[in-house]
Amino acid sequence: MKIYVINGANLNLLGKREPEVYGYDTLDGINDEIRDKAADLGLECEFFQHNCEGEIIDRLHEAALNADGVILNAGAYTHYSYAIRDAISSIKIPVVETHLSNVHAREEFRARSVIAPVCEGVIAGFGKHGYLLALTALSEIAGTIDKTER
Repeated sequence: MKIYVINGANLNLLGKREPEVYGYDTLDGINDEIRDKAADLGLECEFFQHNCEGEIIDRLHEAALNADGVILNAGAYTHYSYAIRDAISSIKIPVVETHLSNVHAREEFRARSVIAPVCEGVIAGFGKHGYLLALTALSEIAGTIDKTER
């Protein structure tokens, strides 16, 4: 099974941007840990980060053709991108929304996700471990979902 790990705006700055909120790990370091966990689970991962909404949408469309599931940390796009929401709802593979911080314990606008209703689930507040939890969940559910019915 192949899982796409897609990260949105500003996540390229992990380790430097607000480490008291997002931690000191870099995105490359987190990706290395995901890659190791994927190998343990017999999965392959492809990693992508972009600050532009359209690029994220294009990668979701690509995932529909080439992957069995997606881990998506859309960053701030989570709260207002109906275009990303539409992309998720148009693909037939499970998407797990993931956030490093507990978005419900932060500013009010962060508590609302426009993409959550079209995702299989949401994991937030566990730092980099949220990605590993999402990977484990996808390893168990991705193969059981009929892509023609989603």
